[in-house]
Amino acid sequence: MLVSYQWLKDYVDIDDIGVEETAERLTRGGVEVDMLHPRSEGIQNVVVGYVEACDPHPEADKLRVCRVNTGGETASIVCGAPNIKAGQKVITAKPGAVLPGGMKIEKTTLRGQESEGMICSLQEIGIEQKLVMKQFMDGIYVFPENAETGGDAIEELALRDTVLELDLTPNRPDCLSMLGVAYEMAALLDRDVIHPETGHQENSESASDYISVQVDVPEDNPYYGAKVVKNIVISASPQWIQNRLTAAGIRPINNVVDITNYVLMEYGQPLHAFDLDKLGSSEIVVRRAQDGESMTTLDEEERTLSSEHMVITNGKEPAALAGVMGGAFSEVQEDTTTVLLEAAYFKPARVRKTSRETGIRSESSIRFEKGIDSGRVEEAAERAAALLEKYAGGEVLQGTVEVDNRPAENKKIQTSTAQLNRLLGMEMSAEEVLSIFRRLRLPAVENNSGIMVEVPTRRPDLDIEVDLAEEAARLYGYEYIPTTLPKGVTTPGFLTADQRKRRRMRRYLERAGLHEALTYTLTSPSHSGRLQLQELPGKVEVTMPMSEERSTMRTSLLPQLLDTVQYNRNRQITDAAVFEMGSIFIGEEGNTLTTQPQEKNVLAAAVTGWWDAHLWQGEKKKTDFFVVKGVLEGLFEEIGIFDHIEFIRSDHNELHPGRSADIYLDGKYAGFLGQMHPSVEKEWEIKETYVFQLDVDLLLTFEADPLFYETVPRYPAVTRDIALVVEEQVTAGEVRRVIAEAGGSLLHQVTLFDVYQGEKLEPGQKSLAFSLVYLDPERTLTDEEVAETHNHVLSELQEKVKASLRK
Repeated sequence: MLVSYQWLKDYVDIDDIGVEETAERLTRGGVEVDMLHPRSEGIQNVVVGYVEACDPHPEADKLRVCRVNTGGETASIVCGAPNIKAGQKVITAKPGAVLPGGMKIEKTTLRGQESEGMICSLQEIGIEQKLVMKQFMDGIYVFPENAETGGDAIEELALRDTVLELDLTPNRPDCLSMLGVAYEMAALLDRDVIHPETGHQENSESASDYISVQVDVPEDNPYYGAKVVKNIVISASPQWIQNRLTAAGIRPINNVVDITNYVLMEYGQPLHAFDLDKLGSSEIVVRRAQDGESMTTLDEEERTLSSEHMVITNGKEPAALAGVMGGAFSEVQEDTTTVLLEAAYFKPARVRKTSRETGIRSESSIRFEKGIDSGRVEEAAERAAALLEKYAGGEVLQGTVEVDNRPAENKKIQTSTAQLNRLLGMEMSAEEVLSIFRRLRLPAVENNSGIMVEVPTRRPDLDIEVDLAEEAARLYGYEYIPTTLPKGVTTPGFLTADQRKRRRMRRYLERAGLHEALTYTLTSPSHSGRLQLQELPGKVEVTMPMSEERSTMRTSLLPQLLDTVQYNRNRQITDAAVFEMGSIFIGEEGNTLTTQPQEKNVLAAAVTGWWDAHLWQGEKKKTDFFVVKGVLEGLFEEIGIFDHIEFIRSDHNELHPGRSADIYLDGKYAGFLGQMHPSVEKEWEIKETYVFQLDVDLLLTFEADPLFYETVPRYPAVTRDIALVVEEQVTAGEVRRVIAEAGGSLLHQVTLFDVYQGEKLEPGQKSLAFSLVYLDPERTLTDEEVAETHNHVLSELQEKVKASLRK
């Protein structure tokens, strides 16, 4: 919710506290102000200029040379706006002026003609394109004739203002209106609320002679009211209404539409204006749509409806989606003269369902979904009628044609000072509690049981006694709630085995030099299905995505980590090592969900650039396959599963074919590591990058080896180095496994220390050099024992992997 500080002052006296303190008071009172947006920050020396003459530029067809009166002096200004002409009053930046972004305006020469300033569009003084009226979107802004020549253009546009951006919780729909925020400020400051003027003249004719109302679904539409306003003249709305709508983030359109939007922001009450002549009927019927029924909404989209949706009809066809958006055929246009003004209360659940299923999110639906003030619907309609009479020349017909099925009485909540103090741990007096309810404008009466509080319709969030306790705490001041220790028996918290292991994994990776990243759970369809741990049956698509880039649940963590590497590289950070532990989501085959999607825990990392660099010592180590493999081996050692891990050459199609491996845990697939395929690196616009991705669920469920300690050996070890010649396709892991099995209990350690392929070997062969350490912790080994075991190792190597000693 965007709240203009200047507009808010119409309803509550806050001149003495200023915008910063207003924001502070609201935040401390529980209505968080997320940000302050000064609307004219930095803008200087911008005035209302009168275009006395506008002549073609002698050297440029699309430019005009304008003589502009800026209040007592005349300047020659070159302008390229297509809508510039003589007789207009325009935004003029004089030489020395400063525009948003620090842009300074100076005298200059354009195609041989001197230009003493600049004629500005609304966008050039900081108003967003989407908020500019259509007739001024592609050109300069033109003031109404009554604007004072030479006057401050920023004052004329009411930009000497600050907008408070509220971060509202779902339980505070009352603050989705200027009056709602005014009630909040009035309660915090103990001041009065000033209500808008709603009085107007009424024509001698009756609205009931023009229209009738029938509600077939009173459970979904407890109140529907229709007023009729004749002899409307469609034009631009007054400047002050346009300014306030722009501050609230709404584009001005015309006086009728702007007035309904103005009252929407003022009261939080959505209104809709139908062109009564185009409605094609003298009746309004509110009903459920029929399955398959269609209508075209104001955004020119054809919508197919179901019986779950509620529509406003002319007795035959839908003229509006109730609470969501109006229909195209009855839209107010330039030739509209008679308006049917709708003011209704629709139940939140029905509007929410319609909005979600049709994919329409409007200012009206947002408020109906959360709950509007059902007791102030008529007042909002009268306010709109008064504005239509004053600013659209309308004649308001007598009465309101309505159907009313709202409850006759407001709900009441019983509480007591003692109970409120018990809930809050405070010591408020009865007088203080009653004062708080008075400031909140909650009628409260003392009785034998304590205090009976009547809840006004503007506060649908107040339902039970603890809600009143929260209100008392807010107004009394959270800072005055005393700090106390919990009473009763307490149980110390602890981490589960899985949580401990996850924490150890994170801490190890951090110690190893990686930084933890948090990426979006939602991703794009192009990323979904890539770099997965395994082939998945289906993906999970979001029903109402925020954007195409966030429309699918992720099936791998790596695409987002590669985005992170790319993001850093684009900012000259070429050395990056990031990891993430999170969930991926697995859908059903065909992507049609009938059950909750499966969630799998995954650990992934991406490393690029220099792994280590000590430039003053002349030492550098670039990230490569073995660096990342070493990190993983340390991780597996940390969680006690290293001896059960096996690395096998991988053929993953998005990894480099010669620098990648699959990881198996006791024969079960646990993940992969390797360099990204060069084509993938080119796609992401990154340099050589190494990744891994692991199935955390499998790692956590595997029973780790117990930790044990060994005494330092008292007896000497015997080392034998061997260089073996094997076929190129034989892996070092296979050879090491044969050595370990053949060496038995005497073989203490096996280490690969050299790999060679070259001219001294035949094509298709390679040399693997291992160091074997023989040891018995209880005694000294004899040469005969070592020789016997060593010869058995060589024999097994010859038999199982066709290895021979290199000569």
